Amino acid sequence: MGRFFLTLAVQMQMTTIGLQAYYEHGKELMVLGLVSLCEVIPFVISCFYAGYIADVYNRRKIIIVSNFALLLGSVLLFLFCLPSFNFLDAFSYYPLMFVVVLFGIIRAFLAAAMSPFMSQIVPRNQYTQAATWNSTFWHIGAILGPVIAAWIYSYNNTYNAKTTYLINCGLFAIGLVAYARIGNRPQERSKEESVVESLKAGLKFVFKTKMLLSALSLDMFAVLFGGAVAILQVFNDQVLHADPSSFGLLRTAPAVGAVVSAFIMAAYPPEKKAGKVLLWGVFAFGVFTIAFAFSTNFWLAFFMLFMTGAVDNISVVVRHSILQLMTPDNMRGRVSAVNSIFIGSSNELGGFESALAGKLMGLVPSIAFGGVMTILVVGVVDRLNPKLRKLNIKDYQ
Repeated sequence: MGRFFLTLAVQMQMTTIGLQAYYEHGKELMVLGLVSLCEVIPFVISCFYAGYIADVYNRRKIIIVSNFALLLGSVLLFLFCLPSFNFLDAFSYYPLMFVVVLFGIIRAFLAAAMSPFMSQIVPRNQYTQAATWNSTFWHIGAILGPVIAAWIYSYNNTYNAKTTYLINCGLFAIGLVAYARIGNRPQERSKEESVVESLKAGLKFVFKTKMLLSALSLDMFAVLFGGAVAILQVFNDQVLHADPSSFGLLRTAPAVGAVVSAFIMAAYPPEKKAGKVLLWGVFAFGVFTIAFAFSTNFWLAFFMLFMTGAVDNISVVVRHSILQLMTPDNMRGRVSAVNSIFIGSSNELGGFESALAGKLMGLVPSIAFGGVMTILVVGVVDRLNPKLRKLNIKDYQ
């Protein structure tokens, strides 16, 4: 429940910030790239230290404090929208960017603590099933968040961001209560060493474990080059010629596909031949991204995005299972932080790359280029690590 309400609030918040930045400030494509960049830079800078903290201090407390900080961020965004404060009229979209920077720092600590904390709760032989259900609740929140935010924002053709931010405050509060109700769990603490030594150990472990490195690399480059979701506002406006409420529906398409995929994987976990499933999943992600780029019909575009989410969720579950099963508990925070840099930062870098490529190459060619590059990455990773095709998750349980 904590994961669901936290995800719902975050998705509503970031969707609303993107809509405000695009529609209220000249419909500039690079403004969306700037939003992504403002999140990723503090995220990457904070991630290594966050991983160290997650291995040394209580992960449950880190999650609770981070959740509370996100709540305060929503309060700040709400205040920015009030006429009496007049921040957005006086300083353009820069106050929004300031909150996005704070969000990037907070998200680094959440990412480092969340996944390892789940491993403290779930028995080892249930990691794959737990990853599937965890992903399902995340994607349900990701489905509802953009739809609700876009509907509120465009309601009666008036911009109403402050309503979304006010609702977010309540959602973050519910998530906070849910996490607070989870009792403390035994945690194997990292040995006494300096921050630098600790971070080096985490990086060394990831680069030494070829299966983990291959899985992270596949996901990272797929998200980096296939980051069409970050510029959906522009695609929705300039290619499909639809209004902001339609963007909310389009934005949820990958998450709907991911939930359908998750229910299938809950019944048939991708444990046997997991490596082949992972490679084919990322390959299909590239193919459907290219098909989306050339879609001019709204529902065709929706279906292609639906399929990108369905196949992408396969790699999410397999990667998460590899991450948990191959990592010692006392290193999970640092390895999770490295994973977040590989995957989490590539979401925002992918957004900036998509915006920049769209500016230089044109919107449709830039999205198609991302799909082609994703397919090429699958070929390179398969060539560099042929053993990935033979990966069987059950061998590690």
